[in-house]
Amino acid sequence: MGENKLRIETTTLNGSRATTGGNGSSVFSGLEKKLKLETYFEEGFPTHQLPKIGFVMFLCLFYIGNTHYAEKTVRKINHVQAEVEDLRADYTTMKSDMMYASKQSEVARKVSAFGLEESLEPPHKIVVEKGEY
Repeated sequence: MGENKLRIETTTLNGSRATTGGNGSSVFSGLEKKLKLETYFEEGFPTHQLPKIGFVMFLCLFYIGNTHYAEKTVRKINHVQAEVEDLRADYTTMKSDMMYASKQSEVARKVSAFGLEESLEPPHKIVVEKGEY
């Protein structure tokens, strides 16, 4: 079977023509033909469009920078959330250990090493009336 080759003919700025062969035109050459970009530069560089082009470029750069900043902030938030979860787990563990260590039986066991014993008598309430001291 024979291949169909498309012959592309282009014209350079000095008027000479160049011909290239290939299987088809590229996306960019199709865009160039549809948008007729070569007509914009026939009279030189369009300096009256520079403020608009500059503004659009500024908006693009601002958009890119804002996107990077937002992604960095999201990563920082995720990191801090993971750290908070770790600290919450540590707090829960320490609170449980503290509650266990402050039980009466655990306190009595720990102070027995110092020779202290648990009192078997209940504590007495001392009542002092206001004018007696």
